[in-house]
Amino acid sequence: MTDFNDESFRDHISTVTKEGKRVWVYPKKQKGRFYTARTILSWFLLAFLFLMPWRKIDGHTFILFNFFERKFILFGLAFGPQDFYLFALGVVAFFVFIVLFTAVFGRIFCGWVCPQTVFMEMVFRKIEYFIEGDAAQQRALDASPWTGEKIFKKTVKQIIFAGIAILIGNTLMTYIVGIDETLLIISQPPSLHLSGFIAIMVFSGIFYFVFSKFREQACTIVCPYGRLQGVLLDPNTIVVAYDNVRGEPRGKFTNEEDRITGDCIDCNLCVAVCPTGIDIRHGTQLECVNCTSCIDACDRIMDKVERPRGLIRYASMNGIKDKIKFSVTPRIILYSVLLVVLLSVLTTLITIRSDIKINILRAPGKIFTEQGDGKVSNLYHIVMVNNTFKDVPVEVKLSNPDAEYKLIGKEISLQPMDILDAEFLVLMPKDKIATTVIPLNVQVYANGILINETKTTFIGPVKK
Repeated sequence: MTDFNDESFRDHISTVTKEGKRVWVYPKKQKGRFYTARTILSWFLLAFLFLMPWRKIDGHTFILFNFFERKFILFGLAFGPQDFYLFALGVVAFFVFIVLFTAVFGRIFCGWVCPQTVFMEMVFRKIEYFIEGDAAQQRALDASPWTGEKIFKKTVKQIIFAGIAILIGNTLMTYIVGIDETLLIISQPPSLHLSGFIAIMVFSGIFYFVFSKFREQACTIVCPYGRLQGVLLDPNTIVVAYDNVRGEPRGKFTNEEDRITGDCIDCNLCVAVCPTGIDIRHGTQLECVNCTSCIDACDRIMDKVERPRGLIRYASMNGIKDKIKFSVTPRIILYSVLLVVLLSVLTTLITIRSDIKINILRAPGKIFTEQGDGKVSNLYHIVMVNNTFKDVPVEVKLSNPDAEYKLIGKEISLQPMDILDAEFLVLMPKDKIATTVIPLNVQVYANGILINETKTTFIGPVKK
């Protein structure tokens, strides 16, 4: 019988020996209802990842995170440096969502959606099973001497792994610089796009190392989200859990009439299928990514021994211990309210954001200047932001019939996703200035349509 008060197993991770050496994990092939559902979801996510860069709207990619040029496109909506407040608010909302989701459902994201798990279990692991066989065959192959067969299998596997890593690296680049630029980097000699070529090779090398060598260590050692679960989970959080009340004491299956043990027959299949090498029967652990492999494995055994499924299932610690259903806690309510507020504010700001944003201010410095031709001028500063993918020709007009507009520099034309900073003069005949402060309306037209009207003032000399 297991002592559930003994938590000495938490003093070390299951994939490292006491001497500090790596313990290679050989998980058995998985099958079951949860694995089937995860497979379907994974193919959908992979299709989204690889096909989305080819999706365009008005000639522009559907999703873009160009940090170098500070241009971002999210589901067809363009964002630039001027929208940093939206980005910051979105990041805050995302982290609040992660905290809320984890507090309620644990690490379900890791097991079902995380790119590390999807690629490792649904792509690289399947290839490994196809080439080298199941867990026992892989162990035997690794322990055997280097024969022609072993060299062939290992070489083919690594070539395929490297090819997929390069594909992932190129795909990641499309989300940063766009599909057209990525195709240009690929099709032309590396010397013409040296920085892009190096970036792709670095990305590909990292992915190859993670999926061929580092594997589950990325979840256990590197991933900050895995570390956060220690403070985000509580006894009411839904996790993949072993029902120790029903399962203990463990023992081999005997006739029902003579049975004095719990439902767990100690077959260790839940351990054999675990991709991080843990024993879920110890309880919630840092290494567990909630992939549900142990649930499928245990359900198959329960079917064979004619016991109810769910010895390992989605449940909370309090739910197993006290047989109570999931309840909404004050922490969940607080996170939910905060998330709704953040999402409401973010949605409102995105909805009311105009395609062309214009700000006109009086330039600092001298209030007015007397020109030599009997005119008085005021200097104004205009900042225009184009949040669209189109060129926007801009025309500035003044409502006062005596006022004259004069742009300093070249004609104003907004490029796609461009920020234009310009200055212009407003001139008036000195003899037409009756008061020191004259109301002035500055109207901005784009393609003949009024898009902005700013009320300001024209300052003239004091009348004697």
